Amino acid sequence: MVENHVDRETVLVTGGSGAIARWCIVELLRQGYPVRTTVRDVAREPEVRASIATQIDPQDRLTFTVADLTRDEGWPAAAQGAQFVLHIASPLPTENPKHEDELIVPARDGTLRVLKAAVAAGARRVVLTSSVASIGYTTAPPDGVYTEREWSDPTSPGTPPYPRSKTIAERAAWDYIRTEGGSTTLAVVNPGAVIGPILGTDPSFSFQAVSRLLDGDMPAIPRIGFNFVDVRDIADLHIRAMTSPSAAGERFIGTKAFAWFSDIARVLRERLGSDARKVPKLQAPDVLIRFLAIFDPSARTITADLGERTEYSNAKAVTQLGWSPRPLDESIVDCARSLLANR
Repeated sequence: MVENHVDRETVLVTGGSGAIARWCIVELLRQGYPVRTTVRDVAREPEVRASIATQIDPQDRLTFTVADLTRDEGWPAAAQGAQFVLHIASPLPTENPKHEDELIVPARDGTLRVLKAAVAAGARRVVLTSSVASIGYTTAPPDGVYTEREWSDPTSPGTPPYPRSKTIAERAAWDYIRTEGGSTTLAVVNPGAVIGPILGTDPSFSFQAVSRLLDGDMPAIPRIGFNFVDVRDIADLHIRAMTSPSAAGERFIGTKAFAWFSDIARVLRERLGSDARKVPKLQAPDVLIRFLAIFDPSARTITADLGERTEYSNAKAVTQLGWSPRPLDESIVDCARSLLANR
């Protein structure tokens, strides 16, 4: 049900074709906000608009503008008149890049372009989508549970390119707001691996854990897991961080629970019946995954995480913002059903 608030202020959502951005747009429209979103190619507008319309009729409250993280053009116009900015657009590779700057430069420079435009336009609050990757690549805290106090170390030789890019971009954002932000405040959401129902036919990389299990692309299950969260809950967390006065100057971890791929496979087999007939049951030895990584670039992205379990606390988002993520099993099943429906 759409809240009828004619005085709602315009929200700019960057990267409107992405999974998180689409659900943020849906929830903002439901709450009565006018939304402007950016795409790199205006040809994406009909598809994105149609996917949003499966959840809510955007009417004339959703507009599109062209802007690219790698270029200055377009960002001042995109931010003009926006009281809030959700900066979600960010490069997310399906394999490690040939050079880390392919990730770091657009993530850092793109973030600064958006912040510069937001500050110049007088936006009250920017919410930056970062990642738990900017938190968990450092020495583990004494109790083994990472919180918003921890920061990944981008200078460590063992830090992969993606966590380096997210950490550098988030640090740059905090530095910019501290020195140039004026009356514009910043809040940061640090999601885990995002799953849940997709909008459209272009699921992001983090949805592929479910997709590859369903398709039987994995003859056996690698001993790997992530801290997962539902895309709808992350959209809700962004809006809470946008509207709560206490969120200014704060980071918020957005995860529900850690799950091994074998846990996801079990839920799929138990809940989807014949639709899960291709889901593997056997566990793949770590040595096999490392061997496959020689030939499969996508396998190389997970070898460092084999057998690793990292725990993050969502207590700050829950207690300070009243966030309440849904059960992980529900997210897994809804993700699978939406992937099946979009084939």
